[in-house]
Amino acid sequence: MTVFDLLDFIGTAVFAISGALAAMRQKFDSFGVLILASVTAIGGGSLRDVLIGNTPVFWMTHWEYLIVVFVSTAIAMLFRKRLAYFRKTMFLFDAIGLGIFTIIGFKIGLKADLHPIICVLLGTLSASFGGVLRDILSNEVPLIFHKEVYASLSILGAVTFYALLQTTLPININYLITSALVVVLRILAVKYEWEFPKLYKTT
Repeated sequence: MTVFDLLDFIGTAVFAISGALAAMRQKFDSFGVLILASVTAIGGGSLRDVLIGNTPVFWMTHWEYLIVVFVSTAIAMLFRKRLAYFRKTMFLFDAIGLGIFTIIGFKIGLKADLHPIICVLLGTLSASFGGVLRDILSNEVPLIFHKEVYASLSILGAVTFYALLQTTLPININYLITSALVVVLRILAVKYEWEFPKLYKTT
């Protein structure tokens, strides 16, 4: 297993846990928890594969991803009582998944010989779309539509990763720098309430 494969499995696991926590917060039954965890974990990657014509999509040809989703969901359900602050815990897993899937989506775009700009968009889509589906299905406004800085960090991460690829740094260091940058900035954005200027005035 390569470092890239390991990152892919970690991203799948943390997004599955994020979806499971969201479902439990909304008091879904166990089947609903599994469905929301699955959609969150593989939704972005599935759309990415469909857009670039990589079908059947990744989890249909590599069943290991489904095992990762099932195990991660079970862990979230078993330890739900210890996760006292669902929102804070979900936010952390969501931030980690955002950083990891940004890299994965970008690299898959490069392997498909797409323009770097398209690769940046694929990275952002891979990192954000699963969370969009999670929020919609749990009856919440998706994070990327909030005033919080979210999807823009994925774009920044993808651009940073591409810039690092032009250097002589080892690829594993590039993975670490990019994912850490996205995660840290996401945490800081929430802590210090960074936001984009509003285009309208609230009353």
